[in-house]
Amino acid sequence: MKAFVYSGPGRVELLDRPKPTIQAPTEAVVRLMYASICGTDLHILKGDVPTADFGTILGHEGVGVIESLGSAVHNLQVNQRVLISCITSCGACRRCRGGLAAHCQTGGWILGNRIDGTQAEYVRIPHAATSLYPLAPSIDPRAAVIMSDALPTGFECGVLGANVFPGASVVIIGAGPVGIAALLTARLYSPKQVVVVGRNEPRLVIARKLGADATISSSAPDALQQLMALTNGQGFDSVIEAVGIPETFALCQDLVTVGGRIANAGVHGIKVDLHLEALWDRNINIYTSLVNGTTTPQLLDLVDSGLLDVSSLVTHSFPLAEATKAYDTFKEASAHNALKVVIDFTAAQGSSAKI
Repeated sequence: MKAFVYSGPGRVELLDRPKPTIQAPTEAVVRLMYASICGTDLHILKGDVPTADFGTILGHEGVGVIESLGSAVHNLQVNQRVLISCITSCGACRRCRGGLAAHCQTGGWILGNRIDGTQAEYVRIPHAATSLYPLAPSIDPRAAVIMSDALPTGFECGVLGANVFPGASVVIIGAGPVGIAALLTARLYSPKQVVVVGRNEPRLVIARKLGADATISSSAPDALQQLMALTNGQGFDSVIEAVGIPETFALCQDLVTVGGRIANAGVHGIKVDLHLEALWDRNINIYTSLVNGTTTPQLLDLVDSGLLDVSSLVTHSFPLAEATKAYDTFKEASAHNALKVVIDFTAAQGSSAKI
């Protein structure tokens, strides 16, 4: 089979690899329809994820069709369309039972990290019964890839982590896929105000179309003053960091109100400064987490019912033969007005398209 492989520092290649087979009765092999590229894949290429070895097939997001099932998997069927969770969960260990599937003792974030991932024609899924989700016929499988990772990350690590509540003032730092996912799911809680901050104007345009009450360019010299003015100088109840760089985490600390909450959803590769000297007496909560994927069934139901629309989040699609172009597009997202970039295993070879 063809697979997109992490070959060395900053380097990925489309290579021939053996088709995976079931190694345990609890596993499945899935034939990919669509996979997507995550910012975490770029962090791997930068060397920020030491657990990802050279030679690993990248990717932890995807939608596909079950090719084969282990004998112990009884809740799924061969030829069934499924969403692949970015988190592999045994569902039985102490951490899974405590709601921390990201730290599953035999799973967690392993796809495209510690084992081969989804950017290939086929992928082996451990703990298939609790790591794959049937996809309703009403859900577009290409759009559904956003629910592998970005949507539950924005919801769990961002919205729930920041304790968004009815009437809250919310600011989201970052207008990438996770930031936009946080915007969509924050709206479910009827906040008073949702503001999105970013440096890419086309993404801010998308944010406004999807319900942001205001957007602010982070490159504006008076960005902080503009943001504080939106709250009459009080700051925001819920502050969501969805970028993963020191500057944005520092901005979060400047924006949070007394008694407010900062939720970190970004992936940080270098140290950041915590200004405890300015926060210690303000009753501030800071929440950090990996996505657990425990809300995936809820999000699938919301999309299936039409209460949550994710159709506009996939902006670019490439066949597997052009996966390198897909990575180049995602790396330079601002130049291509890209949000979520998909590798399309159903597309004719040699074709690519902007949706």
